[in-house]
Amino acid sequence: MTRIGIILGSTRPGRNGEAVARWVLDVAKQRTDAEFELVDLLDYQLPHLDESIPPSLGQYTQPHTQRWASTIASFDGFVMVTPEYNHSTSGALKNAIDFLYAEWNNKAVGFVSYGSAGGTRAVEHLRLIAGELQMADVRAQVALSLFTDFQNFSVFTPNEFQRGALNTTLDQVVAWSGALAPLRAR
Repeated sequence: MTRIGIILGSTRPGRNGEAVARWVLDVAKQRTDAEFELVDLLDYQLPHLDESIPPSLGQYTQPHTQRWASTIASFDGFVMVTPEYNHSTSGALKNAIDFLYAEWNNKAVGFVSYGSAGGTRAVEHLRLIAGELQMADVRAQVALSLFTDFQNFSVFTPNEFQRGALNTTLDQVVAWSGALAPLRAR
């Protein structure tokens, strides 16, 4: 069965992303076309890059990198839940992405973002990064506004139409993950 990792891309205290990622997981778990798992960056405690770039898959020296690589390698695709900080994604998510290369290749990725402008500028940056990692970013995305999908900018109360947007994103991530399977098998 196709495995999709839902990456919680914020480690900030009091982060809104935890509620968003749990909502994504709750909606995803109602589906039968893939297995979904939450991947919280807080659980990995990745320092700022401390590995040299390995020549191929799995040649890491640090235990935290080996653990992170094993987790990412186990998935066929991803949904990245990202905040928008200063017109981009979080430093924690960018750092976690940069730890690896081959483990991201030939996998699909979709985005659920949140911020004052729905987090769309963070996703713009992540789409460029995904291309460099040989990932297929899907067109659909969920853009959650701090003004309309949160009460007092902190209590997550998504508009009902966001569920439809999320299911469209999940449809595309699952389909593309399956379509890319022959490339991963090589």
